[in-house]
This record gives sequence, C-alpha cells and structure tokens, in this order.
Amino acid sequence: MTEPDGSLPDAVLWDMDGTLVDTEPYWAECTAALVERHGGTWTAADEGTLLGRSLGASAVILRERGGLRIPEEQIVTELLDDVLVKVAEHLPWRPGAHELLTALREAGVRCGLVTNSYWRFAEPMLRSLPADTFEVVVTGDLVDQGKPHPEPYERAMAELRVAPGRTVAVEDSPTGVTSAEAAGCLVLVVPAHAPVEPGERRALRDSLEGLTPADLGALLH
Repeated sequence: MTEPDGSLPDAVLWDMDGTLVDTEPYWAECTAALVERHGGTWTAADEGTLLGRSLGASAVILRERGGLRIPEEQIVTELLDDVLVKVAEHLPWRPGAHELLTALREAGVRCGLVTNSYWRFAEPMLRSLPADTFEVVVTGDLVDQGKPHPEPYERAMAELRVAPGRTVAVEDSPTGVTSAEAAGCLVLVVPAHAPVEPGERRALRDSLEGLTPADLGALLH
C-alpha cells in the first residue's frame, strides 16, 4: 500500500446494496415471500418504495402498505434471516466494484462502508475482504437516522476526520445520493435498480468497470 497524493480523494465512502454487491433482487424476493407468508399483499410498485431505505423504515412501510400485522422488529429479523441464506450461497459483486476497491486500498486511499443495512448483513461481505479494506463501517443499526438523512455519512467522515470536500461517496439510489449530498460529499452515482437525476454534486456513470483511483480524484477537481 502506498501513501496517497493530493490528486486522490482523502476518503471514498461506499454504499453496499446495489453499489458494491447487487443484493436488491434478494431483498425483493424475500420481501414478497415474507408478505405472502403473513397474509399481506405486495406489488412491484410497493417494492419500489423500499429502495435504499433503512430496515426500520422498510418495516414501517411493510406494515402500512403490505398489511402485515406482526411487530416491526420481527419483520426486520425475518427479512435478515431470509436474505442471509441467499448471501451465504452467493455474494453477487457489482461489475468493477471489487477491482476499484482493491485499487483504492493499494493506492492508500482510506475507505469506509456506509450502509442502511444492519451489521449482521454487512458482515459476510466484510469477511470476504482484507481486514483493513474499510477503516470505518457505519451500518443502519449504529445510527439514529438512516439514509436519506445525512447522519450516516456525517458519522463516517467524523470518524475518519476528513472533510466533505475531499470525500467521494459511491452510491446507486436516490435515497443514498440524497444522504451523501446532504453531508457535503461529491457523489459518484452508478444507478442499479432506480434512475438517479443529474445534479451539481453528482457524477453519473453506467458502471464502475475500468475506473481508477485517479478517476475518482479527478471528480473533486
């Protein structure tokens, strides 16, 4: 690992679901199964309301729109149990994500994981990577307010002691982009399952494939 120079970001903060790994289809399948199991109703339009939301917020929506009559804590637990079974079978990396993450580590750029998912769900991915890949990990069960609130990104930058103007966030959804922007980050947006509108602090790309640490540094300038 080398020391980063001034042309590179001081830190890169990564979303997980839909950005590093494409687990959104797992969540959709398990959500539909959960609703059916408990006698509720659920549509594709309903599923779109959950994209990028915290597990706690998703549980509220499932009760309101899906008609579930079980506690929110039970909804969260059952969803995590079901999705973790699928993750254990296959961890679906997004194209170019693992390669860029490795290149940033080798270039000495500090990285953090900022996700609305709970620690229990992030742990299998973290175990698959070198222990020093992420200097800070902020999960949905460690904050008072998840994305789209800026708290997750603000907490990560505070722990790393980096300035928002020198930080690039990598996101895939409108919810995550809103959170990172509100915290002051420049956002590299690679949409996965929902379109994201252009914006002053947003750089949109179709894929992470072929991107280098220098490319992320260039975004800051």
